[in-house]
Amino acid sequence: MSGALLADVSQPAAEQPTEAEWAAAVSAITRLPADGRILLICHVNPDGDALGSMLGFGLGLRRLGVRQLQATFPGRPEVPEPLQALPGLDLLVPATAAEPDPDLVICFDVAAVSRLGDLADRLDRADAAIVLDHHASNTRFGGIHLVDPDAAATSVLVEKLLARLGVPLDQGIAECLYVALATDTGSFRFDMTTPAVHEMAARLLATGIRPGEISRRIFDTRPFGAVRLYGDVLGRAQLEPLAAGGRGLVWTYATLDDLARHGQRPYTLEPLIDSVRCTAEADVSCVLKQVAEGEWAVSMRSKGPTDVSRVAVALGGGGHRLAAGFTGYGSAPEVVDAIRAELARGATEVGHGPADLQDQE
Repeated sequence: MSGALLADVSQPAAEQPTEAEWAAAVSAITRLPADGRILLICHVNPDGDALGSMLGFGLGLRRLGVRQLQATFPGRPEVPEPLQALPGLDLLVPATAAEPDPDLVICFDVAAVSRLGDLADRLDRADAAIVLDHHASNTRFGGIHLVDPDAAATSVLVEKLLARLGVPLDQGIAECLYVALATDTGSFRFDMTTPAVHEMAARLLATGIRPGEISRRIFDTRPFGAVRLYGDVLGRAQLEPLAAGGRGLVWTYATLDDLARHGQRPYTLEPLIDSVRCTAEADVSCVLKQVAEGEWAVSMRSKGPTDVSRVAVALGGGGHRLAAGFTGYGSAPEVVDAIRAELARGATEVGHGPADLQDQE
């Protein structure tokens, strides 16, 4: 396979996969011999959509009789505690143990090859690569693209591909895809929650999975140390009403010392952005999570008027209009300075000042 597949060239993703792309994906899977080696990869620090989509599809491949199958993700081989009850976890192997020369690579919820870390070389070694993703910032890496920015979650594309492969939903597959769908729609609260999303949820629920039990595990269960950690981090939140062209910015940060003091793993910080984004006086919210000295994982959200994916892409990341992220370097104030500057640049470019807000709502 050509090394050109590793290029991280920014190109707008097609609105929806074409019939030719769906057919190519089905062919790449079904033409493999019985001993064909398939490697499933999702992005570093996987969330519910990444891990749920990957494991749900892996369980579907098992139903097709695929025997040589692995699932993995780059970085620390740690599954966030709320996701540790997902079906199909036995498919997971550490990145260091992943098949070095797979026949087929399938990537889930990965917008750019950089999100594959040390696993990116598998794309070059495989005979074919399929990318299932819903990020508008997808860079079109890999060979076969099932990319739909209008999809509420990557799991939407997974369900469609499983249907085209003739794999019926069972409770294991359905639970994985339901977790994926629920997490990326904010428990069906975000604007991407369309009638089609509820129709998909109904199909998943029809298998007999228990949404109340799943939701309590995923959204409503946190160790007390995480509650104390949230108190510290929220206590240092800053509101800047004039930022983002007068739409407002609220931000905070969490350090490695914060995590150590409360005995928490980094993944416990992922839901924190939801507590910050509810600030009435700010359209844009962001949380900086320290991952190393001078390095921060930044999560950004917008309530509508501001395109935070534009900011994230400008700073080396990606995502959606209302939810995006990037890796920032320097001190926390320096990273926020860069965000603030990009927000100001965007407001200037489109002419959105305080007086224009009424037209945007």
